[in-house]
Amino acid sequence: MSILEQISENLIKGKAKEVKELVDKAIKENINVADILNKGLLAGMSNIGERFKKNEVYVPEVLIAARAMKSGMEILKPLLAKAGVKPVGTVVVGTVKGDLHDIGKNLVCMMLEGAGFKVVDAGINVEPDKMVQLAKENNANVIGASALLTTTMTNMKMVVDSVKANGLTGKVKVMIGGAPVTQAFADEIGADGYAPDAASAADLAKKLVG
Repeated sequence: MSILEQISENLIKGKAKEVKELVDKAIKENINVADILNKGLLAGMSNIGERFKKNEVYVPEVLIAARAMKSGMEILKPLLAKAGVKPVGTVVVGTVKGDLHDIGKNLVCMMLEGAGFKVVDAGINVEPDKMVQLAKENNANVIGASALLTTTMTNMKMVVDSVKANGLTGKVKVMIGGAPVTQAFADEIGADGYAPDAASAADLAKKLVG
């Protein structure tokens, strides 16, 4: 098994210490940093994402795998910047105004990072204009808005409206998700996309920036 496959395998198993050591070893062996990222770390997270979609693994496994990925990324990040390896895109993610739930949002952030995005975590209970402001400041391609309560879902429309009001239609796409959210609701408020789960959110973001 190649060192990149070992990185991927250990990440899937959530072995943070081993992932860190293997990434370090790969760097010392002069393996291309983009390959370490794409064929090692991101390949492992992509596998976890697919299995999460099929209900073969659950939230705890995703969290452990994401932690292992982070441990590898700590060493890799400065080298990626030096080598000029750019993220796939930038996504601002937040739970909408009035909603204090963050587990879903955090999972989406992890899956996006695992798909090679730069993620700006806006937090919970976020004002629509704050999300758009962060998108502007970070040159983001996508805003991901999450809600767990039917009562706060309506604030997703305010995010879409704020993007329009700031003249960013087409430049910044809005994707939405959360337990009560549906594709029909996304269509109704004019969002650019809807994802039923965190792994699908990463796939959707790729489509939106593609």
